[in-house]
Amino acid sequence: MSYLVIVESPTKVHTIKSFLSKDYEVIASMGHLRDLPKSKLGVDIEHDFQPQYIDIKGKEPLIRDIKKKAKKYDKVYIATDPDREGEAISWHLAHILGLDLSDKNRVTFNEITKSAVLSGMKSPRAIDIDLVNAQQTRRILDRIVGYKLSPFLWKKVRRGLSAGRVQSVAVRMVVDREQEIRDFVPQEYWSIDAKLSAPSSRKEFSAKLVTVDGEKIEINDKETSDRLLKRLDGAEFSVANIKKSVHRKSPAAPFTTSTMQQEASRKLGFQTVRTMRAAQELYEGVEIAGMGATGLITYMRTDSLRVY
Repeated sequence: MSYLVIVESPTKVHTIKSFLSKDYEVIASMGHLRDLPKSKLGVDIEHDFQPQYIDIKGKEPLIRDIKKKAKKYDKVYIATDPDREGEAISWHLAHILGLDLSDKNRVTFNEITKSAVLSGMKSPRAIDIDLVNAQQTRRILDRIVGYKLSPFLWKKVRRGLSAGRVQSVAVRMVVDREQEIRDFVPQEYWSIDAKLSAPSSRKEFSAKLVTVDGEKIEINDKETSDRLLKRLDGAEFSVANIKKSVHRKSPAAPFTTSTMQQEASRKLGFQTVRTMRAAQELYEGVEIAGMGATGLITYMRTDSLRVY
């Protein structure tokens, strides 16, 4: 039998093909092939919010080519990314190629390694319609909010403004935070810290003044600070008690997209675009140029991103 495997990115094709036998051909969908039309809402609000998908402009030749190649093979496997968007792309491909949605033709793998790819090929499943519906819901909400609210902003505020399911909420959070900053009333405060050591030892430990005459102290001006320092000058200090405890430090959680971007920026000075490109190419098994001795970045969660 002959098999056709369809992935999302063309950069994965060569690597995945090298793991499979000669009975397999691997091609790429180049991302999404169908979407809502740009010229209109594309969502039938009156009939259960049904989306009206069309072929993405400019991808018609690719769609024809995929259809033509699919007819030459005994079995078609869809190996788009194992996430919400990837599941939706697989669903669109199934519709384009006329595949049975209940058939086990969906293949997933979380890394582009030989073991992961072969394991995924051995365990095909049906398309997860719940995951597809999750993506469709997000896409429909994006379209309704954007296409309905943006014209309202043009009429009431200014042309060129846009609203979105995520961006509008994010703008509100920024505005609320800015208002908190403007409403903040600065207050002066002082603290008194010391480095102490025993006469017979060179080791120092830090101490902070928190109580005076048994009462908690707040130092709000320089005069109060100077007065307390004068009282402490030449005084002898003693350790009242020592508390010992055992602490367990759990390993840091795996990176999320945002924490990975933050660490890459803080430790390596990477911009978001560079970080995401590195992560994507790492996932695809592509060597990354200009990022270290061998140009390969790994984001194992230790104390930072590390470049090798």
